[in-house]
Amino acid sequence: MSEQKALLIESKRGRFVVSSIPKPTLPPPGELIVKVKAAALNPIDWKIQAYDLFYEKYPAIVGNDVAGDVEEVGEGVVGFKKGDRVFFQGAFANEYAGYQQYTRARAGFVAHIPQQLSYSQAASIPVGLATAAIGLYANHPSGIGLNPLFDSSANYSGQVALVIGGSTSVGQYAIQLLRYARFGCIITYASGRHSEYLKSLGATECIDRKQVSLSELPEVVRKLTGAAPVKVVYDAISNDSQLAGYEILADDGGIVLTGENKLQDKISRTGSMKTCVRVVGIPFLPINQEFGKAMYKRLANLVEDGDLLPNRVEDLPNGLEGIVDGLERLKKDQVSGVKLIAHPQETS
Repeated sequence: MSEQKALLIESKRGRFVVSSIPKPTLPPPGELIVKVKAAALNPIDWKIQAYDLFYEKYPAIVGNDVAGDVEEVGEGVVGFKKGDRVFFQGAFANEYAGYQQYTRARAGFVAHIPQQLSYSQAASIPVGLATAAIGLYANHPSGIGLNPLFDSSANYSGQVALVIGGSTSVGQYAIQLLRYARFGCIITYASGRHSEYLKSLGATECIDRKQVSLSELPEVVRKLTGAAPVKVVYDAISNDSQLAGYEILADDGGIVLTGENKLQDKISRTGSMKTCVRVVGIPFLPINQEFGKAMYKRLANLVEDGDLLPNRVEDLPNGLEGIVDGLERLKKDQVSGVKLIAHPQETS
């Protein structure tokens, strides 16, 4: 049996180590085997290792943002052939994870990489986009239902939206999806050094989080919008920011949270009509599958047409070994405005 290199969490809360494991062969029906050319880093990866999340068996492989080349095509799969450049979201399971040289993918949730994108750029898309899109576009209870068909018909011209944490990977995609849905005013709360870039993605107003505290944010937003209600808040930070976002939100508006919902008791206690959703950005979950398949059918064209731009990326050296230092930088909050990308095939 041929082998490949993989980055393993060797035991519960154990070290990350590069090791040799069997290479996957003969994909099941409806699946692909992909040679991983680029894998993006996410904060959840170090949290899984530090706090023993999601995995019951070890050694464990993580990594959920993947781009590469189709190696083998399973029975019943149409639209893909060996050598196709593709990108997709991995899963919290060794056989579908990205921090290895070959992995499996569910063909219904895979997109072709447009010609103008590198593997690194493509790998920056899946998790961030899914988390933004499901929260904003999918119907309740997965999201707030702005565009459940993920098509070009949504039109919220004249309406106001706020993205808290606009420079995060998820926040950048939230801004772009609000622009695609034609929101008239898209305010973002982020570091001021990213303002020009976030405006290029679709933000119309940028509030510098280093100049305006969360307690001051509602008043600053009101001054920007005048009498116009804020119908949508996407909170890509979702810690102490939740209360500020909730206060800003119109009585009939919707707020999307990426972290634990700390607002539900307040909503229940006050009888509020505000909609609050904690998004789970996994397109192949049963509750999200219909929406996820619609999104992946549209995805390559949206990127090719320039309606969705990838994150800015920073390529890491040393293949799989470089991931460990990259995750440590994420853990120490030393990364801002870019997506860290590893290249498993460069592992020595």
